[in-house]
Amino acid sequence: MDKSGCPEPQVQLGSALEPLGIIHTEKHKQIMGAHPYYYFVEYQPDIEAALQDLRQREFEAGRYNPAQPFPRFPIRPDSPSPGAKHESIYEAIEDAAEDGTRSILDIENVSDWPDFGVASPVSEEELEHYFGTKQPTKELVSQKLKFLNSVKRGHCVYITIFESGKPSELFFGGYSFD
Repeated sequence: MDKSGCPEPQVQLGSALEPLGIIHTEKHKQIMGAHPYYYFVEYQPDIEAALQDLRQREFEAGRYNPAQPFPRFPIRPDSPSPGAKHESIYEAIEDAAEDGTRSILDIENVSDWPDFGVASPVSEEELEHYFGTKQPTKELVSQKLKFLNSVKRGHCVYITIFESGKPSELFFGGYSFD
């Protein structure tokens, strides 16, 4: 926990996800239910292009199930990168089956409305509710990752991150299917 009582942005899948309301069972070394994932990427006004670039980057890095069963978040320059273990994103999704890739690979495109397999924007009302502003900073979003509890399995949201009143990054976060 940070000074404000919010969970730290470092999330290790398969361990201490209790701040996000997920139970970890030591006996099986698994998390029961869906797995959260999130990414910060450089801002670009074309959200669809940003999503596709992120999907390609994570595919090539091999940070997806089953190449890496439980990717660790946040993704950093020194994050494990075993390389792609499939010929295509489609093949990786097929191989992951009902578990999903536990990553952004499961999200095919951007939509104005929440649905399975799409990234939708967090509304201005939700931004105000969760962060107290319509222009959250990376630090603020990182400190309040608990808001991801409102995201349904197989869904993803995105947020424009601001620095000094200007867009600086995009946040993509969601929950896996399993």
